[in-house]
Amino acid sequence: MKKMIVLVVSVLFIVVFVFNNKLFFPPLPIENVSKKEAIEKLNDSNEAIVKLSRENGYEWYITYSDQSIADDNIKEMLSQNSWMFKQKDGSGLFFEKQGEHLIATTQMWTGDYVLVKIPVTLND
Repeated sequence: MKKMIVLVVSVLFIVVFVFNNKLFFPPLPIENVSKKEAIEKLNDSNEAIVKLSRENGYEWYITYSDQSIADDNIKEMLSQNSWMFKQKDGSGLFFEKQGEHLIATTQMWTGDYVLVKIPVTLND
């Protein structure tokens, strides 16, 4: 009986640990942010799109998964930096500003979240 209680408590502890740390989510393509931190940043923010990290010449953002909402969030954020939306092709959103081009790419991370990768030129 004692072994059964220890086993049940151990399994319960593992389940809580996995769920709490979002270990069941797919890996992030960025290194500086954990899955749990990424979700908490978005959920704790009043913004619809939140910056996660700056790595290898790109800025990474997270937003909610409804694709049309995600696209609108990206368009709004970039328009605040004077980038004009031109077209969408697959997972890429194409923008232009003063003859320069910028491509923001999206990727579905989970059923609830979309990751956005934008070249660092965003703020230039």
